Amino acid sequence: QVQLVESGGGEVQAGGSQGLSCAASGSILSINTMGWYRQAPGNQRELVASITRGGNKKYADSVKDRFTISRDNAKNTVYLQMNSLKPEDTAVYYCNNRDRFGNDYWGRGTQVTVSS
Repeated sequence: QVQLVESGGGEVQAGGSQGLSCAASGSILSINTMGWYRQAPGNQRELVASITRGGNKKYADSVKDRFTISRDNAKNTVYLQMNSLKPEDTAVYYCNNRDRFGNDYWGRGTQVTVSS
């Protein structure tokens, strides 16, 4: 089992920046991919960004060139730096870890609200 604790989030004005972090504990040696998903009201949960243990990154087209994902394997923590935020980025952001067996673990989610 993997436990995830997210921090960051809150309200920010359009054009502003915000950072999220997510620390993992438990069976961390099995973790391969760490990432962030988001879900806006009425929408399905969607991938925002992910990063493998080896550092390969994937971004949603809507956040490319604005968001940056990184991870610190020594601290078992994944970060998401969000710049040039837009109202459409408003959502609950969920931390995700996927282990080498394909099991997904989720954080509780943190609200990010971008006001225009």
